[in-house]
Amino acid sequence: MILFLDTEFTDFIDCELISIGLVSEDGLHELYLEVQNFDRSICNAFVQSAVWAHLGQIDGAVVRKTEIQARLRIWFAILPDNVTIACDSQHDRDLLADALDGEWPPNFADWLDLRCAMASTEFGRAMAAHHTPEKPWHHALYDAQAHRVGWLAWKITQEPRSKTQSAADTIEHLLAEMPPGVLPTVEGWDDMPDIGCEVP
Repeated sequence: MILFLDTEFTDFIDCELISIGLVSEDGLHELYLEVQNFDRSICNAFVQSAVWAHLGQIDGAVVRKTEIQARLRIWFAILPDNVTIACDSQHDRDLLADALDGEWPPNFADWLDLRCAMASTEFGRAMAAHHTPEKPWHHALYDAQAHRVGWLAWKITQEPRSKTQSAADTIEHLLAEMPPGVLPTVEGWDDMPDIGCEVP
């Protein structure tokens, strides 16, 4: 199973978790948590303007910092074995590791670097189409969902050429709701080791 991970955090230097979103490739499993008592005084101007406004909108998501680890472990325990976590930033990895106090769940298997897939047109367009005023950018759950949609669109393009028409039909379906003229943007490439973009 692939899990798509996204986080929001205070600052690249004083890096403290604000929220975390995890979504399974099949779309059947989602977890979204917001830290109630994160330090707002260390948030940079971008976070204050682009992240704060989206907090507190999902019932049951707000928890105290001391509760994050238990909530993550309970959720991971219901997932299958051999979980691969996909993300586009080393900060996401580090913040999840911190939230778990450095001890990965028994079913964690590997990491998947999304960055080379995200550079594709299919991934970017599908990701942009997922975001709407109701599902804004810079919200950890909606960004994780967008990574999933983008991955599925990109993965189809990696299928054998005999499936080209099916791939085109599916991509068209994924992009059907994209507003005219929307151009995807990908922010914040970090120094995460390149671990490849082969389709699992």
